Amino acid sequence: MKNVVFSTLAAAALALAMGSAHADPKVIKKVPPEFPREAVQASVNSGTVRAKLSIEADGKVSAVDIIEAQPRKVFDRAVKAALMDWRFEASGEKQTHEVKLVFSNED
Repeated sequence: MKNVVFSTLAAAALALAMGSAHADPKVIKKVPPEFPREAVQASVNSGTVRAKLSIEADGKVSAVDIIEAQPRKVFDRAVKAALMDWRFEASGEKQTHEVKLVFSNED
């Protein structure tokens, strides 16, 4: 069984550090990334990816930047493709948001 776990990083701490009182953007559509076939072929059974999303005022994701990945470059393409399909509640202003995805292949 292939699992992907989503988690929001310490946005409150980031908001305090940035001097902002904005709440986390509300996710209204999550698309789980596929476990890459290349990872299975390379016997990679797990990993994590931290990504920063650029969110437009209407809630659409306009860019995904990989901040950290273990192992490197194995899950990046799957993460970017899935996160580009996420949607957030429209806030009327551009925002950024960080997420951490945890991959586990339990076949």
